[in-house]
Amino acid sequence: MTDYVLSGCTAADLTEEVFRDREIPYVCFHFECGGRDYLDDLGKSVPPAELYRRMESGELTKTSQVSVGAYEEFFAGILKTGKDILHVTLSSGISGTVNSARIAAEDLKSEFPDRKIYIVDSLGASSGYGLLLTLMADQRDAGLSIDELRDWAEANKLHVQHWFFSTDLTYYIRGGRVTKTAGFVGQLLNICPLLNVDSQGKLIPREKIRGKKAVIRRTIEKMEEHAQGGNAYDGRVYISHSECIEDAQAMQQLIEERFPGTKGKITIFNIGATIGSHTGPGTVALFFYGNERTL
Repeated sequence: MTDYVLSGCTAADLTEEVFRDREIPYVCFHFECGGRDYLDDLGKSVPPAELYRRMESGELTKTSQVSVGAYEEFFAGILKTGKDILHVTLSSGISGTVNSARIAAEDLKSEFPDRKIYIVDSLGASSGYGLLLTLMADQRDAGLSIDELRDWAEANKLHVQHWFFSTDLTYYIRGGRVTKTAGFVGQLLNICPLLNVDSQGKLIPREKIRGKKAVIRRTIEKMEEHAQGGNAYDGRVYISHSECIEDAQAMQQLIEERFPGTKGKITIFNIGATIGSHTGPGTVALFFYGNERTL
């Protein structure tokens, strides 16, 4: 039994079962769809299939980060049990939520002067952020102290590789990650952009690839290039998707063929409302432990 709590938020795109089984409490983001506010509560309020159906029908979405007040309430509930906190946030390159968490931690110092509250910026997103959390849970369960685990996270978080592609550029255009002109040409030519999360935790377009099968192959080539041990990689692999399970399963099959050590270690998750509100349907993301992101 540890004397601290490892926590995260729902933008990590894990399931309720994984959060519970790995003993990682979480705080919820909020999102708006069709003018109505919801909690991003891992799909309980709005299941992923419903969210993406509503987006495709034209309902607009936007997200709001966890407020200082919500963090204070969440942290205080843990601190009152006499435990310290190591909280991991969604990337600062995507959201300002890390600043809210830090302010809340500072505000609670006077009320809980004997407790530690550490905030780690994951520099990750979706189930890549989730992969970091579960790797940290492994280290926690192996006996690392809160200070040792914080240091481990800071030293290893950029080793979690994130590679995304999308077959629908609508929401990337809307969010400014793809220009309207490039998006129009891309849709016309069946271009699927390959993106990754860089060393600053920002989502960056890397390559333009024509066709779904080609972009899946190219994504797996990136894994061969960057995974720890190359094709001998036998660690966890997380895949997340926004209402395109067939593409996620096709990627899983190819990974198991090229990386035999990953059989039984690949998990497919839904892209939740916080991330999905910006990607829309048609996105597949691949996450694994590999060499350090330096660009």
